[in-house]
Amino acid sequence: MSRPNDTVASGHGREAKDRPPAFRGWLSTDEDEIRRREWRGRTEIDGISALDPERGPFGDYRVASSSGGRYVVELRSLRERINSCECHDYRTNRLGTCKHIEGVLRRLGGAANRGASERIEVFLDEGNGRAVRLVLPEGNAGKAAGLAGEVERFFRGLRRGSPKALAGLRRMARERPDALRVSRLLEGWVESRQASERRRRERARFAADLAAERRSLDFLKRPLLPYQVEGVLHLAFGERALLADDMGLGKTVQAIAASALLRELRGIERVLVVSPASLKAEWEEQIATFSDLSATVVFGGPAARRAAYRRPGFFTLCNYEQIVVDRRELLETLRPDVVILDEAQRIKNWQTRTANEVKKLHSRYAFVLTGTPLENRIDEVYSIVQFLNPDLLGPLFRFNREFYELDEKGRPVGYRNLDALAERVSSVMLRRRKEEVESQLPGRTTKTFFVPMTEAQLDDYEGYEYLARRLAAIAARRPLTPEEFKSLQGNLACMRMVCDTPYILDGKRRDCPKLEEIERLLPDLLEDPARKILIFSEWVRMLDLVREHAVEAGIEFAWHTGSVPQQRRRAEIRRFREDPECRLFLSTESGGVGLNLQAADTVINVDQPWNSARLEQRIARAWRKRQTRAVSVIHLVSEHTIEHRMLGLLDQKRALADGVLDRKGDLADLRMPNSRAAFMERLQAVLGGDGAASEDRETKPGATALDRLRDALLAEHGAALQRILVREGADTALAVLRLPPDLVADEERRLGESTGMSVRVIDPEAYESMRRLADAGLISMPAGDLREVYPVCGAEGAGEAGRRLRAAALAERAEHKLKAAVLLEGGGFAEEARAPAAEAVRLAAGCLAAMTGAPEPEDAEAAATFLLQWEDAGGGPPLDAIRILSGEAPGAGVSAPVRSLLDEVLRRAGNTGRGANGFRPALPDRGGLG
Repeated sequence: MSRPNDTVASGHGREAKDRPPAFRGWLSTDEDEIRRREWRGRTEIDGISALDPERGPFGDYRVASSSGGRYVVELRSLRERINSCECHDYRTNRLGTCKHIEGVLRRLGGAANRGASERIEVFLDEGNGRAVRLVLPEGNAGKAAGLAGEVERFFRGLRRGSPKALAGLRRMARERPDALRVSRLLEGWVESRQASERRRRERARFAADLAAERRSLDFLKRPLLPYQVEGVLHLAFGERALLADDMGLGKTVQAIAASALLRELRGIERVLVVSPASLKAEWEEQIATFSDLSATVVFGGPAARRAAYRRPGFFTLCNYEQIVVDRRELLETLRPDVVILDEAQRIKNWQTRTANEVKKLHSRYAFVLTGTPLENRIDEVYSIVQFLNPDLLGPLFRFNREFYELDEKGRPVGYRNLDALAERVSSVMLRRRKEEVESQLPGRTTKTFFVPMTEAQLDDYEGYEYLARRLAAIAARRPLTPEEFKSLQGNLACMRMVCDTPYILDGKRRDCPKLEEIERLLPDLLEDPARKILIFSEWVRMLDLVREHAVEAGIEFAWHTGSVPQQRRRAEIRRFREDPECRLFLSTESGGVGLNLQAADTVINVDQPWNSARLEQRIARAWRKRQTRAVSVIHLVSEHTIEHRMLGLLDQKRALADGVLDRKGDLADLRMPNSRAAFMERLQAVLGGDGAASEDRETKPGATALDRLRDALLAEHGAALQRILVREGADTALAVLRLPPDLVADEERRLGESTGMSVRVIDPEAYESMRRLADAGLISMPAGDLREVYPVCGAEGAGEAGRRLRAAALAERAEHKLKAAVLLEGGGFAEEARAPAAEAVRLAAGCLAAMTGAPEPEDAEAAATFLLQWEDAGGGPPLDAIRILSGEAPGAGVSAPVRSLLDEVLRRAGNTGRGANGFRPALPDRGGLG
C-alpha cells in the first residue's frame, strides 16, 4: 500500500476498463453524482502527493488529473463530506466532494486509522451553501486544547467577511500548525465578499457625486438618459454583469460608456467586443458618435486578423466566428481587460462550439448584452449566465434538477421553482422594459391587416397543410422520427411561405395579395415627406416582389439581406439614414438585430417570425432611444391561416420570458416549450382544431374510399407500400406494406377511421410466403375475390394504368420535396435542405422507374445509380429527370441542394452502376406524369 506522501500512478490497466454508474438522464440523485465522482477518482487521477506528510493522513495533497489540471485537496474527515478541493466542480456541485477528493480517499485506504482530524479546522463548506465552518476535534483535547476560545473570537469576525479576522487566524495557524488549520480557499471567499461590498460602496459614492455634480461623464461626447446612466453604473461597478434591456434602449451605448468610465477609474486599456458580423460597423459608428476612443475592426484572413490583434485600438471589434478560430491567439496577443458580448443569445445553446469557445475568453470585466436572454427555454439563461459567473447557477445536473420537472426517464417535461431562478439571475442582471422608461421614448401604435389569399394560393397552402396534418396525426399517436419531424418543419415552413406568395417556392407563380396591400399603403404613408419605412420579411423572394414595385413606382430603397457583403451593407444603411430620397429599407432578419435605424418611423412586417423576440427586434430598429417621432407598426397576416393562428403562439413565448426575467404572471402555470404535451398543443394551435388531418381535407371532392385509402398510404409510407388488394363487393382491403410490427394495429385503426373501410396490413415477406404456399397447393387464397387496385411497379399484373397512377403520385411528392429543399436552402438552412433534397432525388428516380416498370430505388444512392443508367439509355442527364418532374424544361435551373446532393452521390457511385445487368429503361410518356 502506498503511504500518503508517495506519488501514486493512475489506475490505467484494469481500472481503466471500469465503467461509470449508469446515466439516467437528469433524474440523478446526489448519491448518483457522488458515485460518478468516486468512479472518476478511480479512473481519472494521474498522481497524488502529500504536501505535509508529517501531519498524517488529514493534511494537504497535490492531485494531478488526467485532464492536465493540478489541484490541492484538504482532507479533514472520513466520516463527513467536509473535505475541500480547489477545483471548479467542488466549488459548484454542493456535494461536498469531487473526483480529486475521492481519489485521495481511495489511495489512502486503511492508512487513515482515525476518522477525523485532531486539529481545529476553519474552512468553507461548499456542500452546505458555502457556509464558513469551525470544527473542533472530538473532546477539544490534545494539541488543540486551550486554543479554541481565541479561535472562536476571530471566527465571529471571519463570518462577517473580515480580512483582519482571517489574517489573525492565519497567524495563529502559522504559530500552531499542529493545532489549527485554516483553509486556503477562505482567501478567495473573503476577497469576493470584500470586492462585492467595495463595488457597492464605490457605486453609491459615484452616483452621489454625479447627482451633486462633483463628478460627470463629460468624457462622453453626448449625454445619456437617466436610465442609461443607471445601466452604465451596473456594468462598470458590477464588473461581470448582464444588461438585458428591451431592444432599442441603447445597450451598445451603455457598454461603450461603461468601458470609458472604467478607463477613467481603473485605467483599463483594451476592450474586446464580440458581436454578429453585421453589427461591427454599427459598433464602430456608435463608438465614434459617443467617444473619442479608438476602434479597430477585425476583417480579412488569418494574417490580417493577426495584424489587427497586434495593433489594437481601445476597442477591438470581432464577430463570433472569428472567436471560434482565433480565441487562443487573440487572448495571448490582445489580453483584454473587458470582454463585451453583444447579442449574446448567440451563446444561449451551451452545447455549441461557439458557446464553448466564447466561454474560454478570460478578463476581469465582462459585459453581456442581449434583449432576449430567454427566447424558448430556460437553458438559454443558464448558458449566458455561465459565462459571467459559473458558480451562480451551479453545474448543469443541479440546474436541471432544480428548475425542470423530470419524467421517469430523467427527461424534462415541465418547469419548477422559476421564482427562485428569477431571484438568482437578478443578482447579475439589469433589465428595463420600454414601458418603464416610455416617458423618455416616443409613442408606438400597432395595426394588424388581415389579408385574404387567392384561390391559387389556397390550393398550394392546402396541399402543404394536408401533409402537415398527416404528420400531426402520427405525432398524436407516437413521437415522430427525426426524418418525420424535419418533414413536418418543412411543410409548416412552406405553409408560411405560401401565405406570403407561391413565388417563394415557384418562380412562375406571382399571386401576392400582401404586395397589393403594400401598394395600397405606401402612397398614403409616403405623403409625409419625412417618413421612412422599414419592410421586413423572412424570405428574400418576397422582398424581390416589393423591390420590383418600388422600382416601378420610382421609390428609392436600401437593400439589406444576408447575401449582401458587409461593406455594401454599411453603405446601404448609411444611404437610408442620410439620403432623404431613400424612403424604404427592405430587409430580411439580417437587418432585424442591432442596427440603429431611427430615421424610420414605420415598420411593416410582411410576415411574422416564429419567435416573438425576433419580432420585437425588428420593431426596435426604429422604436429606440433618440427616436423623435411616434412609431407605427403594421403587421400583414393572411387570414384564417397558420399566420393567423401563430399570433397566439407568440403571446405564449412572451409569457415565459416575462415570467423568468421580469417576474410577471403566474410562473407555476408556464409549460415547458419542448415537452410532448406542449408540442402537441402548439401544433394544434398553428394547424387549427386537433391538428390531425380531417376527412374533408384528405382528398379532393368526389374521392372514393379507395382513393382515400391509396392517398393515405402513399402520403405516409411512399415506396414502402407495395400492393393494395380489395375484396369485391365488400369494404375490405389488404395493404402489403413494410411496417414495424408494433405500429400495425395503430395503422389499421387510423386507416379504418379515415376511409371507412376495414383494412388489414401485412408485410411483403409474409404476403410472398402465402403466395408461394398457395402456388404449391398447400393453402388456398381467394384470388377471384381479391383485386389489385395498387400494384407494385414492375410486378406481375401491373398494367399501364397502375404504373401511371404510381408515377403521378411520386411526381407530386417529388415536387413538394423539391420545393421544400429550395425554400430551406434559400433561407440559409443548407444542411436542413439535404434531407428533402435526397428524398426529391429518390422520388424523381422512382417516378421514372414507375413509368418503365423498373424497381424503385430505395435511397438516394440507389436513385443516383438509376439516373446514371437512365442517362446511358438515352434518357438525358440526371438533373433533367428532376427538372421534368417540377415542370421545367431540360437545361433550366435546379435547386442548389438537389444539385449538390446529386453531385455527391454521383461521384460516390462513379461508374459502378452504369449499365448493370443490361438495364435499358424505356423513355416514359411525359404526358402521363400529370
